[in-house]
Amino acid sequence: MNIDRRLFQLMKEEKRPFIFSLVSGSLASVMMIAQAYFLSRAINGAFIDKIALAGLLPLLGCFGLFTLLRMLCNWTSHVKAEEGSTAVREKLFTRLASKVAELGPLYTRSVQSGRLSTTMLKGVEALDAYFSSYIPQIFLALFTPLLVVAAILPGDWLSAAILLLSAPLIPFFMIVIGKSASAVTEKQWKTMSRMSGQFLDILQGLSTLKLFAQSARQRKNIEETGENFRKATMKVLRVAFLSSLTLELVGTIGTAIIAVSIGMRMMEHRMTFRHALFVLILTPDFYLPLRQLGTKFHAGMEGASASKEIFAVLEQPAPAAAGSGSADAGEKGISFRGVTFTYPGTSSPAADNVTFTIQAGGTTALIGPSGAGKSTLLNLLLRFLEPEKGSISFDGKPLADISSEQWLGMISWVPQHPHLFNETLRENILIAKPDASDEALHAALRETGLDGFVRSLPRGLDTMIGEQGARLSGGEAQRVALARAFLKNAPIIVLDEPTSHTDPELEAQLRSSMQALTRGRTTLIIAHRLETIRSADRIIVVSNGKIAVSGTHDELIGVEGFYRDSLFIQQEAAA
Repeated sequence: MNIDRRLFQLMKEEKRPFIFSLVSGSLASVMMIAQAYFLSRAINGAFIDKIALAGLLPLLGCFGLFTLLRMLCNWTSHVKAEEGSTAVREKLFTRLASKVAELGPLYTRSVQSGRLSTTMLKGVEALDAYFSSYIPQIFLALFTPLLVVAAILPGDWLSAAILLLSAPLIPFFMIVIGKSASAVTEKQWKTMSRMSGQFLDILQGLSTLKLFAQSARQRKNIEETGENFRKATMKVLRVAFLSSLTLELVGTIGTAIIAVSIGMRMMEHRMTFRHALFVLILTPDFYLPLRQLGTKFHAGMEGASASKEIFAVLEQPAPAAAGSGSADAGEKGISFRGVTFTYPGTSSPAADNVTFTIQAGGTTALIGPSGAGKSTLLNLLLRFLEPEKGSISFDGKPLADISSEQWLGMISWVPQHPHLFNETLRENILIAKPDASDEALHAALRETGLDGFVRSLPRGLDTMIGEQGARLSGGEAQRVALARAFLKNAPIIVLDEPTSHTDPELEAQLRSSMQALTRGRTTLIIAHRLETIRSADRIIVVSNGKIAVSGTHDELIGVEGFYRDSLFIQQEAAA
């Protein structure tokens, strides 16, 4: 029946509404038996026993009462199943979001963002039919037919035997067809996920595609992917229609056999009209839950297919924290001691036995060629990664002993490309400290030079800035990131290539704001533009995952190597 134990375990955590739904559905089946009983008696009384209308009123009243009760039970069963489904999906989405946050930005960069968002949003929503319809229907498909057979058996063992013999044919065909349905539905879901990821990637890179005259080629790729998705969807529908036809055929043939059997026995006066009518009324209701199970099976298959990708994310191993190692209890600042990290699928470590200290209240700069390991060390510091060997400590306390939430709360990070949301300028800055006062917010604007820009906007801080800050220049976006850091007022500052894409004039303005931001705070700067780090207390040159050399600007300018060569090249370019 394609029940995923992991999904079933989620239902067990929210079992109360599902139990209520199953009990209500079972009561509805009991009401159905009562309906058939009183309806058959009323019809028999009217046409066979010639009872007057007044004598039939009690029977008709009971039939109406059980009809209303059956409707109420069915409605309650549906509402409770939806309630349970909503609770499970909310919990699953929360776990999925928490897992993605735990895996960190390195994981999200390794997968297609469109595919991941499809899994988190549409994938979780696709489980609604699975939880609210398919799983409850499995129980009803077992309970209701047995209840019908139990009601028919005392007065008509032959019809009960026919029902019992024909009933296994429906699950048999469901299993046979279900294997094909599961395969084509899974293929359809993977095609849609791939299409979503590809489409979002193309949209995000549309400017680049236009510049290189590749937009027409990518349009063809989208058309091909869309056509593949259409074909996959049609295969799913073909299997679904075939399944429905087969189940309806089995139910119709079974009903016809029972009708012929009853007719022949009535002609031989071996069966009363009332009991024959009772059996005939209940026979379609015997097959109905089984046919509905087939329909809801296909409705739930999309969720079952989506769940495979959902659990693939949930079962991703989180970065494992290394042992705390040794730390100097009297040491101040952030210390790396023998830190080693190797990315999965690679043989060479990105950080190889790295040891250095970011002095408390001072500024330390990391420089080196692309691929040297600077970003790896930054991600280790931010705990997006955990070291395989060695330890990182803060004021003598291993980071492994500090919760990630507490640690990140102590850091203000200004990245090379700050992420800006399609919200107001105010909301984009307040993300650093949602409960900040207006005074603190305006102070951050003054420190970064954004106050004049805000006054020029038509709605000031309440102006929408567009997706990824589309209505802002690169310098303005960088100032927003600096304003966040000022507003958060954290004791540790991390600046990751903050001026790499700015002109010299803007770089000088941003450097002034950064000096105010880092004053008296423990600061780590990663930069290619060496003018940004000349005044750093310590400059560390990284090469091939190792510390090549370190010192002040005056010390390194006299040493042949990457720092002096890069400085001379940048000075000649500026001249």
